[in-house]
Amino acid sequence: MKILIIAPSWVGDMVMSQTLLNELKSKYGDETVIDVLVNSWAKDVVKRMPEVNQVHCNPFAHGELGLLKRFQLGRQLASFAYDQAYVLPNSLKSALVPFFARISERIGFVGEMRYGLLNTAYKLDKNKLPLMIDRFCALANNGQKPVQIDYPNFTADLNNQANVLKSLVLSLEKPVICLCPAAEYGPAKRWPTEHFASLADLLQTAGYQVWVMGSAKDADISAKIMEDAKLKANLYDLCGKTNLVDVIDLLAAAKVVVSNDSGLMHVACAVNVPVIAIYGSSSPGFTPPLSDKAQIIKLDLECSPCFERTCKFNHYDCLQKIIPEQIFNAIIKTSPTTK
Repeated sequence: MKILIIAPSWVGDMVMSQTLLNELKSKYGDETVIDVLVNSWAKDVVKRMPEVNQVHCNPFAHGELGLLKRFQLGRQLASFAYDQAYVLPNSLKSALVPFFARISERIGFVGEMRYGLLNTAYKLDKNKLPLMIDRFCALANNGQKPVQIDYPNFTADLNNQANVLKSLVLSLEKPVICLCPAAEYGPAKRWPTEHFASLADLLQTAGYQVWVMGSAKDADISAKIMEDAKLKANLYDLCGKTNLVDVIDLLAAAKVVVSNDSGLMHVACAVNVPVIAIYGSSSPGFTPPLSDKAQIIKLDLECSPCFERTCKFNHYDCLQKIIPEQIFNAIIKTSPTTK
């Protein structure tokens, strides 16, 4: 059996998609060949998944139709003679490449009226499949949620970790707490930067070092944390200084990761470190942290979860009212340290 996965575009969804790969291996056997079509930024992340045989890079910009290019890519992939394709995004354009590749069975949810492009198309019942991992794995189980779903699991590359630590002039002499303050979806998912800064002060006073993690796009957020923090001797801004694969290995070095509901939260869970996950406008009922070591911090306010990118009341109480001391106490209970 040869299978092509059309991967999601978000980091967190990419991590969660490993649950489907596990399901396919269980269903068809370890000899099953699974290749993945993925955005170029995520190719090295996918290579950390042992279930993956080969990675094809998706050349399309976000939102680009590129009909001719999709046809050409489909014809190139036809030479691999895949038996099945699983289309994880719900957009119409994401189903075009496997259609043009003439893959005999093309599986996914109906999404944007993809009848014909998909020939095994399930209607999504959000009540029966509330979680993203339920939806992914249902595609390999006749549209039904499997009895058991294994959590994503990434193996850290300790050699790469050592090289990255050296290049960034970091050490592990003090216990590490990683802060992941961004969330690409919008500010209604972001714990306030001033709270992250206050937490960083509390942690440094208690004897921890603090790494602020993220991409170059998150530099403004991390800069505000650095500006607001009163203590900086053991506070390191790593946003934009690493690639996503390096972030995987750095998160694996943490005693605890504090994160918004974001892609890095799912990465941290996959490397099996304790995670404190802060929820605002989103819900752990849909995209929970997939780890037995995760703690969920949220306020069940009347207006949350609202699933909005910004707060329509402009108070962001679901996040503002989660105070730094609450997160600090959770960290201390999880990983106590002495100065």
